[in-house]
Amino acid sequence: MKSESLVFAATGTLVGFLGGWIIGSQHTIARVPAAGMPASVPAPATSAGNAPSAPALDTAKVQAATGRASAEPRNPAPRIELGNLYFDAEQYQEAARWYQEALSIDPSNADVSTDLGVSFYYLNEPDRALAQFDKSLAINPKHSKTLLNLGIVRAFGKQDLQGAAKAWQEVIAVAPPGSPEGQAARRALDAMRGAHPDVPGSGASPSSGPGSD
Repeated sequence: MKSESLVFAATGTLVGFLGGWIIGSQHTIARVPAAGMPASVPAPATSAGNAPSAPALDTAKVQAATGRASAEPRNPAPRIELGNLYFDAEQYQEAARWYQEALSIDPSNADVSTDLGVSFYYLNEPDRALAQFDKSLAINPKHSKTLLNLGIVRAFGKQDLQGAAKAWQEVIAVAPPGSPEGQAARRALDAMRGAHPDVPGSGASPSSGPGSD
């Protein structure tokens, strides 16, 4: 996707609000694309605009978890651990592989499903990421991290501002009071409303406070 097609290219404030908020469900926070970058390119964003190097892979933990996965073919736990280790090292292809293996054993884990979707996004596959988020929401329709990431991928991966606004409104409706997800969704909606006031649903209703599951 060409950089000139990025709707938010000149809206650095939204990226600032969302920096660090395309997130895994269980572990390290990942990043959204930097302002001015193609929406489908998973470039890390920092306050200085410089991309940090990927964290080093903990090979000792990988070796130990791989051994457990081989010894316990029906246990999703070591596969989830491997997915998280590779995800945190920004090796998303390997992360996706292990999350898929874990889901083949336990397809009801919404956290793992969402982390798989985030991995797909960072592999430049936003459509696949969105399809995976749909699976996560079929497991748990109120999974706030899935809804938050759904909005981010719709905004940055698909330039679908209306779809992003809808997802973030849902985060506000289901996230516990004061949760990081709810706060991030409110900031995202406020930033979108300021930059694109014509987008339906971009303004959070003052009466729609966050609620718990």
